[in-house]
Amino acid sequence: MGENNEKKKIRVWCDGCYDMVHFGHANSLRQAKALGDVLIVGVHTDEEISKHKGPPVFTQEERYKMVRAIKWVDQVVEGAPYVTTLETLDKYQCDFCVHGDDITVTAEGIDTYHLVKTAGKYREVSRTAGVSTTDLVGRMLLLTREHFKRGDKEYTVALDHSSNLGTDSTARSPYTGCSQFLPTTQKIIQFSSGLSPKPTDKVVYVAGAFDLFHVGHLDFLEAAHAQGDFLIVGLHTDLEVNRYKGSNYPIMNLHERVLSVLACKYVHEVVIGAPYSVTAELMEHFNVDVVCHGATPIALDADGSDPYTVPKQRGCFKILNSGNTMTTEDIVQRIIRHRLEFEERNTKKEQKEMAVLKAAAKKQLNGDSLSLFKLCIWSILNSVLLIPRFAKNILFIQCKS
Repeated sequence: MGENNEKKKIRVWCDGCYDMVHFGHANSLRQAKALGDVLIVGVHTDEEISKHKGPPVFTQEERYKMVRAIKWVDQVVEGAPYVTTLETLDKYQCDFCVHGDDITVTAEGIDTYHLVKTAGKYREVSRTAGVSTTDLVGRMLLLTREHFKRGDKEYTVALDHSSNLGTDSTARSPYTGCSQFLPTTQKIIQFSSGLSPKPTDKVVYVAGAFDLFHVGHLDFLEAAHAQGDFLIVGLHTDLEVNRYKGSNYPIMNLHERVLSVLACKYVHEVVIGAPYSVTAELMEHFNVDVVCHGATPIALDADGSDPYTVPKQRGCFKILNSGNTMTTEDIVQRIIRHRLEFEERNTKKEQKEMAVLKAAAKKQLNGDSLSLFKLCIWSILNSVLLIPRFAKNILFIQCKS
């Protein structure tokens, strides 16, 4: 009976680059998992991505690790082929493939999903508007603060003009260009675990910016999760992050960071806009047993005080060494060091997307014109020629087809 039940489970296949894994990727995988029971995710190699798309920001090992940590993923297939084949679906016993409603093409401009589409084994989910890896790379290259604002502009996302990058609001492609991200309570609910700590649970609290969620954050959260039973992550506001980090940080605004952290399987709850200093009120409200921080330097609060004074006094503060020294600043430096390569990558990506869109539009136009021509011919014959009714009906059917 157990084997029969296992066979009845719907296995779903997704694949992609998953470079700089963000909440857009996570949302796509969440939707894909909802279409079945088991989600298998194939991740392409650095070599394949460089050939078809351009240099990835993260290494393949980093990307494999990030995808494994997304709460809806059941299995990761390393080195998945760039073009999705029926053989791949059969190998992993998947019923169909799922992808977002954006365009993915090879270096030759061929749809990477054309084989599974033809076989009727392709399903589509909605792309998360307002974020993409291309967009995030553009934010770092432009070094703009426009992705987080004050007052009535707090929820808007816009980038300075940068036609050579193809990453801002002036970009022509609807997939490469940046559009406004509109946070909703429904989206947060979809990402949330919905769990509450049990009375016997040991509650762990950590806080930070968690900007451009990466493997350094992931390893730290895994280490923090191991300290107890229920992990709560406090996320600081954009203005607070900018106060202690300076420059153009954070790259991702608060709402984007909330979803990115919630998608991590080690996280149970997020405090949105948490105070920088861990107060007695906060610890008592969430019944916090232990407060952790990474091995990175701790900036003082705005008044010059130690933000971890209270947990230190209570003897429940821990410094965790996850063994991973990666920081958000390291990622930004990766982008800046290879600026020209990423500018070329973004431009080429937009050009390929536009070529596919134009070809589709041309095909649609030609099809509409042919149908209109057939219909006109039938109308003329119907009104002028004296032909039997059954012949007219046959001609009408042929014209319609």
